[in-house]
Amino acid sequence: MLEFLQAAEEAARRGGHVLRAWSSKFTVREKSRSNLVTEADFAAQQAIHDFLRGRYPHHGFHGEEGLNEVRPDSPYRWIIDPLDGTTNYVHGFPYFAVSIGMEYEGRLVVGAIFDPTRDEMFLAAQGGGATLNRRPLRRSDVTELSQAMVVASLPVATSPDDVAVKRFLKMLPHAQTVQRTGSAALNLAYVAAGRLDGFWSTSLKPWDMAAGVVLVEETGGSVTRLDGGPFDVNQPNLLATNGSGIHQELMHHFAERI
Repeated sequence: MLEFLQAAEEAARRGGHVLRAWSSKFTVREKSRSNLVTEADFAAQQAIHDFLRGRYPHHGFHGEEGLNEVRPDSPYRWIIDPLDGTTNYVHGFPYFAVSIGMEYEGRLVVGAIFDPTRDEMFLAAQGGGATLNRRPLRRSDVTELSQAMVVASLPVATSPDDVAVKRFLKMLPHAQTVQRTGSAALNLAYVAAGRLDGFWSTSLKPWDMAAGVVLVEETGGSVTRLDGGPFDVNQPNLLATNGSGIHQELMHHFAERI
């Protein structure tokens, strides 16, 4: 896995370089209501794909900006989000990242998340632990939801009646603080790093989650569906925590009628 992890790191850095280069000259359009995209998204994905495709021409690729190269004869698939947190990027809010995950035979085995504004590189490989700028990551030791900082991702252009919004509001009196940040990849990286205690969503895509799930699992955290069932990167249903009793508390509240 070391070779693939090194490739993911280099690809993520290349993507981050593109984002920095475009930071003052991009234009914006909406893919759908409130779902933004810029030239930086496409340029970063192209740089990442060109690098990885050059090294691994027979691997599959799946990326946010229309990238879908299926290789039925290969057990490997790269899952790429060239700019997770585009709205933050557009507004100059420094909470966005490049996210690159890799599957082997359907299992997430490598993850790289790069925050170019802080020059923070989160890396993980199955069985090899997780690091931030080469230092081992350690999940938080918070065990009670009442003392926890948790984060949710909500659907773009959502309404107050959306069940995800109601779930978010329902959690406000139970956790110490509940936030919405705009980058699922960094949320997962922060759970792995002990900066957050939990994160959930039912509106994410594979590229939002793939790399971060490896990070959380390699620090001993828990990743499931909201009901505790097995996580599937192809399904928009994620609960990631530090692996303490917080996980069960959140599951309990999610199971209650809204």
